[in-house]
Amino acid sequence: QAQLVESGGGLVQAGGSLRLSCANTLSAFSFDSMGWYRQAPGKQRDLVATITNGGNTNYADSVEGRFTISAEHVKNTAYLQMNNLKPEDSAVYYCNAQGHRFGTFRDYWGRGMEVTVSS
Repeated sequence: QAQLVESGGGLVQAGGSLRLSCANTLSAFSFDSMGWYRQAPGKQRDLVATITNGGNTNYADSVEGRFTISAEHVKNTAYLQMNNLKPEDSAVYYCNAQGHRFGTFRDYWGRGMEVTVSS
């Protein structure tokens, strides 16, 4: 059973927008941070954006000003609004959640979803 349920990926033209969602379905989980990472073919998995429980955000330089990460604590859900998409944004996007469950630190990953930006 998936612990992080991702949605919103797909195909979009350059200059377009997509909104990714990541819902944490685990009970008794309190996240310290949630974030998005991406991996293009033949490349390593890189950070895109993270948000802490306190609302502090961090972005990769390549997406600063175009992407916005947000979170709804009550729903344990994070969002990534991606605007002005470029072909180089094409990758598999993975959601990550770090926090505590039953007093133990946990680090969860989603299964990933494709984002393809056509030129």
